Amino acid sequence: MSEKRKIFTAKSIEEAKAMAAAEYGTDESKITFTVMEEPKKGLFGKVKGDAKVEAVYETSKGEAAGNYIKGILKNMDIDSDVTVTETEDGAVIEIVGDTTGAVIGRRGETLDAIQYLASMACNRGDKEYYRITVDCCGYREKRKAILEELAEKISKTVIRTGRTSSLEPMNPYERRIIHSAVANIEGVTSKSVGEEPFRKVIISSTNPRHHDNNHRGGYNNNYNRDRRPRRDKEPSEYTPRSMDMMKTSFEKDYKRPKPEDSMIEGDLYGKIDI
Repeated sequence: MSEKRKIFTAKSIEEAKAMAAAEYGTDESKITFTVMEEPKKGLFGKVKGDAKVEAVYETSKGEAAGNYIKGILKNMDIDSDVTVTETEDGAVIEIVGDTTGAVIGRRGETLDAIQYLASMACNRGDKEYYRITVDCCGYREKRKAILEELAEKISKTVIRTGRTSSLEPMNPYERRIIHSAVANIEGVTSKSVGEEPFRKVIISSTNPRHHDNNHRGGYNNNYNRDRRPRRDKEPSEYTPRSMDMMKTSFEKDYKRPKPEDSMIEGDLYGKIDI
């Protein structure tokens, strides 16, 4: 909780209270008033002097963050509504308006910056951290759904090919979404690598495939050489053992898994732009 305390001077007590409510941006019922001085009446009922009222307003950290964001939007010349919903360990602040594209920014970068500043403002000088989440027109949920779909698609390709896949750099909030989605998919695992702001998620298979490049594309060279009859030997010199070796070599080569086509990550990841 934070406290605001100020003395307001006006021609009447009611006017002083209204001034306090307007400055604090809240209803008079949420403010504690103390009348310091009442206006005095002179001859013929004429009012002499002003009323002085002390107004004390205690705000929660969520309300403080909401008021801070209102100030940011005002300086950005953006007309929007700001609502604060208190949670167990913090608050969710929703920004709604017609000109909120500038609030979100490219992939939510501006929205993240506003959230960071609001968190710093309401947690200043307090040891207990109060989590602030700032959203705008439901952007967070839309982005979350897109990232979860991306994680699922890339995980399926990693499982099929056995090849590790690297995503483009993301902020910590988006990386947590990817890690959470991958954790629910069997056969893949994820980790973050690199330094901010270029830190990114790597998705790997828990059962990677190993390809033998020496036998791609069909029969091996030894089989082809053994199959051709030599001029210096008669056909009678071929023994059942050599035929068995040929058969084993053929079966081994025939059953060898062929390399899968590689995934073009750029095309897939490009779909998440919103």
